[in-house]
Order: sequence, then C-alpha cells, then structure tokens
Amino acid sequence: MKKFNKTFRGYNPKEVNAFLDEVIVKLEKIISDSKKKDEIAIAKDKTIIELQNELNRYKQIESTLNSTITNAQANNDRIRYIAKEESDAIINESRKNANRIISDALNRAEKVQYRAEMLKKNINMYKKRMKTMLEQQLDLINDMDSDEYKVNDGEDIL
Repeated sequence: MKKFNKTFRGYNPKEVNAFLDEVIVKLEKIISDSKKKDEIAIAKDKTIIELQNELNRYKQIESTLNSTITNAQANNDRIRYIAKEESDAIINESRKNANRIISDALNRAEKVQYRAEMLKKNINMYKKRMKTMLEQQLDLINDMDSDEYKVNDGEDIL
C-alpha cells in the first residue's frame, strides 16, 4: 500500500495524481495483457477446435480404412474359399477324367489282347490246316511215285 504525505487540505495532490497515473498505466497494462491473453486464449481455442476437427477427420479416415481393411480381408477370405472350392472341383473332375481315361485304356488293352489271342489262335489253326494240306499234297505226290501212276511210253492214261 502506498502512503501519501499530508498537506494543508489532505494529501498532496501531485503525489496522488502521480500515483493515479501510475495506477492507470498499470491498469491499462493489465487490461492490455488481459486482452492479449484473451486473444491468445481465443486463438488457442480456435487452434484446439481446428485440431479437434482434424483429429475427427483423421478418426473418420481411420474408421474408413479399418472398414476397408476388414472388407478386403473378408473378400480375400471369400476369394480363397471360392478358389479352394474351384480347385477341389477341378481336381475331382481331373480325377474322374483320369479314371475314365485309365478305364478306357484298360478296356482297349483287353480288346487288343483278346484280338491278339484270337489272331494267334487263327494263325495256329491256319498253320495246322496248311500243314495238313501240305502233308496231304506230299502224300499225294509220294503216291504218284508208286506203280499205279507210272506212265507207260505209248499207253493212254485214262
């Protein structure tokens, strides 16, 4: 607290006025500082609001990205499942085709083997017939050498 000197009619007006001037300057400075602080606080509040808005925007982007990732994973899982199903179907179809091809080949092989056996049998029968026929012809030729078939020099045969 400031003390003033007393004069004839109370306090010294110059001192009081000087003090009041000091108080006014300090009060104006306090008011000015307060306004600056208010402006800074308002600017900070605006910055906070802007940052909160930006943070909310980033949270929305994050949410969208998370949703996109989740959807992509779900699609990936679905595509894998479908691909597995298709590959299993292709493998099963291939096995069926392979079994059919093997079965057809075995049937053809059996038919070829049967035909080969029949051909061998026919060849053996043909050989036997030819052998028999040749033996008969040889017997006939041998019989011609006998007396019955000899031709006399001037005699008619018939």
